[in-house]
Amino acid sequence: MTSQPLAAQLRAKRAEMMTAEVEAAALRLFEERGFDQVTVDEIAAEARISVRTFYRYFPAKEDVLLLKIDRGNETLRAALAARPADEPALRSLRRAVEESVSREDARLTRQWTAVVAATPVVTRTVLGAIQLKTQRTIAEFLGSRLGLAGDAMVPTMLAAAAGGVIQAARIQWFVGGGDLVARISEGLEILERGIGAEPATWSQAGGDATGPS
Repeated sequence: MTSQPLAAQLRAKRAEMMTAEVEAAALRLFEERGFDQVTVDEIAAEARISVRTFYRYFPAKEDVLLLKIDRGNETLRAALAARPADEPALRSLRRAVEESVSREDARLTRQWTAVVAATPVVTRTVLGAIQLKTQRTIAEFLGSRLGLAGDAMVPTMLAAAAGGVIQAARIQWFVGGGDLVARISEGLEILERGIGAEPATWSQAGGDATGPS
């Protein structure tokens, strides 16, 4: 595969920097005044860009809060792809999530969580995005390791369980503090121990794994 041309790399880097600056500006305003009270015009002014430039990157102000999910999902996907093929699937998942979360800015994550928690309509949007993106990425990875389609029952249910653990650990961290990576890792390790056997060893019926042998 040929590498991306330098000009395209520079454009992508500029876009990444721009969206990060807008995200930081928007989160400051959302946290100070509440999501519903902040307009796109105010976000653009805070980020020192035009409203037209804002809409070039974000269809609406809600999409600023989805940037973190998209960024984390891409980081997780890359981390999963880099795990050794002979490593147990759930351990690979735990290690990849550790790597992905360790790259987050803890201050930004806490700010983002506070805004989402305080805005019910945004909470629903964010949870939907997590299910459609992050959990789907996890299910596709687990399906590939188990020789199943990503939307088969076992990878889908395991991804939902892992997603629930990750969100519960994030809430525990937000409320009680501590090390976010450690909390999520400990939660996923509990899931590993609770499931017991490596899913790849489970019996299969009708082309899908149904549970432990």
